[in-house]
Amino acid sequence: MRSNSRPKFHVKKGDMVMVIAGRDRGKVGKVLHVHAKTAKVTVEKINIIKRHTKPTAKNRQGGILEREAPLAISNVLPYCERLQRPSRVRVKILDDGRKVRVYQKAPDEVLDKET
Repeated sequence: MRSNSRPKFHVKKGDMVMVIAGRDRGKVGKVLHVHAKTAKVTVEKINIIKRHTKPTAKNRQGGILEREAPLAISNVLPYCERLQRPSRVRVKILDDGRKVRVYQKAPDEVLDKET
């Protein structure tokens, strides 16, 4: 394996995913950030934690803040909104040579946004 290569994951920032394991199992949300080094993802409104913070110059109030915590990337699957269920993804090569990610359960629906 090349030392400078980035790990490849089945989800990207902006994908809709469903949590398949853990406390928030069954919830659907949008990926906010992919943490490549730790193999974790932060999903919108999923895995909410309470953070006790002291008042600072930036946050004068302090108190208890709620925010999303990262969860293991293996605990999420891309969510197909048309089928209303999660599905694994694969890469399909189009006629013009472009590679796009498609759902295995719905191979005609493309995940990547067309530009």
